[in-house]
Amino acid sequence: MVADVRLENPGAIWEACKRTGKKDRRASGSAGKGGTMPTIRAAGQWLRVMTSASVIMLGAGAAMAEEPMQHNLVLFEEAKLGHTDEVAALLAEGASVVARDRIGNTALLLAARTNRKKLVEMLLDAGSDINHRNLFGSTALLRAVAAGRGRIARLLIARGADIDLANRKNVTPLAAAAFQGDDRLVRELLDRGARFDVRDNTGKTAIVYAAARGFSTIVEMLLDAGVDVNAHYGNDLTALMWAAGYSNDVPASDGVETVRLLLARGARLDLRDNRGWTALMVAAAMGHKEVVEVLLAAGARPDVAGNAGKTAADLATEAGHPTTARLLGGG
Repeated sequence: MVADVRLENPGAIWEACKRTGKKDRRASGSAGKGGTMPTIRAAGQWLRVMTSASVIMLGAGAAMAEEPMQHNLVLFEEAKLGHTDEVAALLAEGASVVARDRIGNTALLLAARTNRKKLVEMLLDAGSDINHRNLFGSTALLRAVAAGRGRIARLLIARGADIDLANRKNVTPLAAAAFQGDDRLVRELLDRGARFDVRDNTGKTAIVYAAARGFSTIVEMLLDAGVDVNAHYGNDLTALMWAAGYSNDVPASDGVETVRLLLARGARLDLRDNRGWTALMVAAAMGHKEVVEVLLAAGARPDVAGNAGKTAADLATEAGHPTTARLLGGG
């Protein structure tokens, strides 16, 4: 029943609003595209039951004024769904662009994950704080980049978004764009002076994310921007080590291409991480046979042992990669 829904669950509120709003669309003045927008009147009739019982919205400690509350609740959902016309109607009815949901998202932050440029522009024109951060420290720009919305990210940058604001994990927009493999966005961020040396809470920078995911074009951009090809990151891993141990969802050809690029740019084969592993040992443990071949051809030593006394062949054998182990001289 509707009376069982609590304001701490905005999704449930929205579903109840939609059910209630089906019978009466007169109050909104527009049903919006597809006629799916619940009316402010209908939503208010339902929410009035809740506010009359002094239910606290989002644990704020005091009952919210009924009209702003009902408008803003619907605003959050419409912004998240990318409904431009409905958001415009809600703003005209008094919804606030500074209102925040339970994790600190404004309508702009919710809209940033959609691909609705007009919606984002409208919220900015209405006075949204372009650099507002939610409880996770994410800005609209970070949310757009993480969602793969390069067009929205570029719009936010053009409108003055701070390109170096990181979230609570210290992930920057540049690092997020590198992880997504968005060459165009990485290029724009670098051209605008984005910092490429910022380390997140795990010690990774943008080049680490690009190398691990086989995005050689982005790796090259970052090297051209001034990244030290032999820098050590979290656990003393280098970009070459990350490339050699590329993620399982990365095509082998992309991993090999990135390794070749790093070698051509001067990546050292003898550097070790905190386990005493070289890039060859990382590739062997992952069973990346093609990378092992490239590293051996470049002069990597297969007889080197890590801190635990194991060679690359030993690591390949232990990980269940017999073909790679034989290539390295193992059984």
